[in-house]
Order: sequence, then C-alpha cells, then structure tokens
Amino acid sequence: MASKGIHTSSKLIITLVVLATIAIAVYVLMPNGDELPEHIASGNGRIEATEVDIATRIPGRLESFAVREGEMVEAGQQLAVMDTDEIKARLSAAEANLRQAEQARLLADAVVVQRESERRYAEAELARIETLVDRGHVSREQLDRTRTAAETAGAALQAARVQVASAEAGIESAHAAIRQIQTNIDDSELTTPVGGRVLYRLAEPGEVLAAGGKVATVLDVSDVYMTIFLPTSQAGRVRVGSEARIILDALPDYVVPAEVSFVAAEAQFTPKSVETRSEREKLMFRVRIRINPDLLNAYRDRVKTGVPGEAFVRLDESQPWSERLDVRLPND
Repeated sequence: MASKGIHTSSKLIITLVVLATIAIAVYVLMPNGDELPEHIASGNGRIEATEVDIATRIPGRLESFAVREGEMVEAGQQLAVMDTDEIKARLSAAEANLRQAEQARLLADAVVVQRESERRYAEAELARIETLVDRGHVSREQLDRTRTAAETAGAALQAARVQVASAEAGIESAHAAIRQIQTNIDDSELTTPVGGRVLYRLAEPGEVLAAGGKVATVLDVSDVYMTIFLPTSQAGRVRVGSEARIILDALPDYVVPAEVSFVAAEAQFTPKSVETRSEREKLMFRVRIRINPDLLNAYRDRVKTGVPGEAFVRLDESQPWSERLDVRLPND
C-alpha cells in the first residue's frame, strides 16, 4: 500500500510540474495575461532620446553658465557664455583697419581726379602742338615731347584707377575681417538648437576649453523612441509609418501611441539584453518606435530615458488593436 501511495504522489508531482510549465509558457506568450493576435508583433526595449552636445566653436575661457542640470530649456535659449575680451580687442583693430582703408579710397579718388585733369591738359597741349607743327611753327622734337607727356598722363591716370580698385579691395577685406570676428563674438553665446532637459553640465566657469570643447548635453524630449528587434517573418511586414503602441514597466496602466520611424535594411544578431539565448542565435531586424512629438510636448517634463518597457506594432493595418492596447494616457 505504501508503494502505491508513493507512486500516486509521484504522478501528482509530475502533473503539477507539467501544469506549472504550461502556465509559464502561457505567461510568456501572453503578456499581461492576453495573447497577442497574429497581426500584432512585440518586442522589449528601453526609452531613448536624442542627446545633443553643446560645444564651443572657438577656443576660450568659459565665463558663465546660465542653467543647471535637470532644467528644461527651449530651442535657442542661451546656456553659457565664453569670455570675449580678446575677440573684442581684435574687433576694434579690424574696425580701425576699415577706417584706414576708407581713407585710402578717398585719397585714391582724389588722385584719379588730379590725373584726369593732367591727362586732359596733356591731350589739349598735344593737339595744339600738332597744329603748330603742320604750320611749321614748332619742331618735330617738341611734338614728340608733348606726345610723350600725354601718354605719361594717361598711364598715370590708369595707375590711379588701379589704386582705387586696391583701396576698394582693402575695404572689402576689412569688412570680411569684421564679419568673421563678429561671428566669433556671436558664437561665444552658446545656445541649444533643441528644446529639452539639460542632462549634463560638462564644464564650469573659469575653465579654458579648446575648439569643440563640450559644455553641456541636452536631451531632446521631442525625439523619444524605443528600439526593438523583430524576426524576419514579422519585420518584413512592418513599414515606416505603421501604428505602434508602447507600455512602460513603470506605468503599466497607460498605453502610449507611437509609430514606426525606422526599419533596418539588414538583419543583425539581437543584443543580449533583449531576448533569450535561443532568440539571440537568430538574425533579427532593428525597428525604431517613435512617440509623436506633439504628444511629447504635453508631457515633456515627464520624459525619462532608460525606462524599460514593451512596444507593439500592428502588422496588418486592416485589423484592429486588441482592447488592452487601446490608447490610455494620464489625464493630468
């Protein structure tokens, strides 16, 4: 009888193990207890956002910093200012060079007027001498000297006009130098090209930075996405612009609407953090799921990167979403 009891207990244990295995398999295949329809694919990932590094274009000393880490900033907002004392001194020198070039142009113009007068007189004198030579009152030698004087006056006028052109070039060069220096002064005010959150302050006032030295990193909260990996059978049915949904582990009661913004053209092995070893052995396609920027603008102060979650993609747009994937967003 004892043997029979032990045999019965063994069967019971085996049955429980089998049921537990089935339950685990069902749980894995049915996220949150709901089995996904065949027209919906899913993958896990983490919330990411574009990070923009704010860097200096020219070397110099960081004079001040206007924001702190974690602050929200708007596109075009000033973050920091570089010291410009040396650059402003160069600007003053360039402006002085411009004034000098303008005076040189005035002098060249005056010389041109003088040379034009001399040429007119020389040409008139040449005409009179030619008339007198025809009448026999002046020698040929005097005519040659007068003709040479007229030619010299013409050459002097041409040289004066070249001086005018040279002075104009000097003015243009001075203006270009001023524009270049003014650009450097403008670039000393470091602004952010995107709106978002200041993720890092990478330099402090007083530090001397080289050209390209980073001073801050801004998280672009208008470009938030999740990267997932799908097998060939599903990735082939996904197109850019397809509807998607995102559910975050930290906010499982909310379903965020999104869309497919990128599908890799080549397959790759899935990263270790995404799937099991058996799945990593398969070639997968990288798919980026992007949240609508207009929606993000309403919740921009809540955007946090690195939050894990799951993304869902509708492979057949003629089929509806399952009820649990209907959009649900916070009311406040």
